[in-house]
Amino acid sequence: MSTTKTSWPEVVGWPAAQAVTQVGTDRPDVAIEVLPTGTSVAPGFNSKRVRVFFDGTGSVAATPVVG
Repeated sequence: MSTTKTSWPEVVGWPAAQAVTQVGTDRPDVAIEVLPTGTSVAPGFNSKRVRVFFDGTGSVAATPVVG
């Protein structure tokens, strides 16, 4: 069983910058994209990417996941 973290539900509602720090600490091997909610993104899975979507207040709006 893998112990590599692939989602961060605990950061929903956090300031985006704080969430990026947490994801980067847990998974220094992934690239983190910070995007406003509703941004169009290219389809496809990337095991070395985590997208952090934030709302109008700058808080994380959805669980960041690898992909």
